[in-house]
Amino acid sequence: MADLSIADLLHGAAESFSQAGIDSPELEARLLLQFVLGIDRATLILRWQQHPPISAQEHFAALVARRLGREPLAYITGEREFWSLPFAVSPAVLIPRAETEFLLEQVLQQVQAKDIRHALDLGSGSGVIAVVLARELGCRVTAVDVSAAALQVAADNARRHGVAERINWLCGDFFSALPPAARFDLLVSNPPYVADLTMKQLAPEVRLYEPHLALSGGMNGLDCIAHISRRAGDFLYPGSWVFVEIGADQKEAAHQLFTGSPHRYEDVQVREDLAGRPRVLAARFAG
Repeated sequence: MADLSIADLLHGAAESFSQAGIDSPELEARLLLQFVLGIDRATLILRWQQHPPISAQEHFAALVARRLGREPLAYITGEREFWSLPFAVSPAVLIPRAETEFLLEQVLQQVQAKDIRHALDLGSGSGVIAVVLARELGCRVTAVDVSAAALQVAADNARRHGVAERINWLCGDFFSALPPAARFDLLVSNPPYVADLTMKQLAPEVRLYEPHLALSGGMNGLDCIAHISRRAGDFLYPGSWVFVEIGADQKEAAHQLFTGSPHRYEDVQVREDLAGRPRVLAARFAG
């Protein structure tokens, strides 16, 4: 292959990404090259006209080809930033998104650390919710996921961020993984909530690479949210809060599931993100 400068490599990759319809092509090209070279953005700019080793250029070309195949950048690099922290990711877990950061922001605005001794994270995936709760609230966390491979990624992230001793990982299908006597002061979940029809319309990066088990919420996307509304009260202390990430079109349905639950919830509300989209169902278990 031709011996190219950093500027040439970035320009070529960004142009290819743009032609392929990949969002933010310049940013993706830069992040990919920084990963290959093991340098930060400032160093990359300082070395703008330098020629990386041919081996690095070949490695970069191979990763560009993978990205053009619509493999997500986070799976290629094995990492995604979340809550200003680096988290390992793999095809076993969903890639953490800004919507879940908003979910956690709502939790931390609502509850006081002194009131939370033990939190429950349902559908933990990469463990971002469990790790942030353990770090920010200093509480114990029980994190449940049906995928053993996902829990391995999550446990690695907990060790990386110094909270492994505060998190208990359980493999199973939501509440069925919990001991019947378990009780929690807080429940937080980013459950699967994509409707079946919508699954077919997702971007190739999501549809072809991210785990469908962590995305698909049934015919209308509400299966897991409905399950939480029915069963959460069996595992909560009175006064405990429930926070659930939901789809932007699920505001009324999610609200009705909790107001019509066999358990009694108060302060049931759907909170909108900064773009004005319904994003988080919040409710307080009345007992």
